[in-house]
Amino acid sequence: MSGGGSTAKRETGPDLRDLMAALDYGFKDPELLRVALMHPSAVSTGRGKLRKKAERGADNQRLEFLGDRVLGIVIAEMLFRAFPDEDEGALARRLAALVKQDSLDAVAREIALGRYLTISRGEEEGGGRANPAILADACEALIGAIYLDGGLGTARVFVERHWRPKMDAEAKPPQDAKTALQEWAQAAGLALPLYTVVKSEGPPHDPVFEVEVTVAGQEPASARGRSKRAAEQAAAKRLLDRVGA
Repeated sequence: MSGGGSTAKRETGPDLRDLMAALDYGFKDPELLRVALMHPSAVSTGRGKLRKKAERGADNQRLEFLGDRVLGIVIAEMLFRAFPDEDEGALARRLAALVKQDSLDAVAREIALGRYLTISRGEEEGGGRANPAILADACEALIGAIYLDGGLGTARVFVERHWRPKMDAEAKPPQDAKTALQEWAQAAGLALPLYTVVKSEGPPHDPVFEVEVTVAGQEPASARGRSKRAAEQAAAKRLLDRVGA
């Protein structure tokens, strides 16, 4: 891949040439990289004034949206080719495990993405550079930026480099906690688990949800997560652990 870079202002943290070196990719348009690293909190507090706001958006949320789709199609193709004997359900479980927050957070940490983020002072003081949800979102935004700057082939190189070891490490399709709890309940002749959002806290761009799951004849279990799905999974796992399933 080609080299390149730019000198970042103080708000953007360390020189982005260091990040591009870690990516082994030099952005033709470094502004895309800056936007990918721009957390919504920085924009809402007036930091990180960018060029071409109307064209690209002031923070990384639009790139996050795009990167999520690019990641999904690349990994779906990887799984399709790597596991020719598995059905759609098994492939879907593998895909869900590989694109979840934990996987994105792990990749973000591999490339030290947190140190390059532009975030508000409040997020900085609250440990935002190590926040799994913030890092996962920034990683998706980074994939979106690579796609726009270099095309699908370039994005595929990045995704395969960081996700293939994770894909190869799973000999069998993973089973998520919600599916396992549902199957346990059905096997016991019980109604399907019921999930309820008990409360949500935090700012709109970084909420924390508390979810409670109930199954007939069992004490409810609750857990917190930075998305409803993550909280549901954590609550399901807690109830599974309790019943020994």
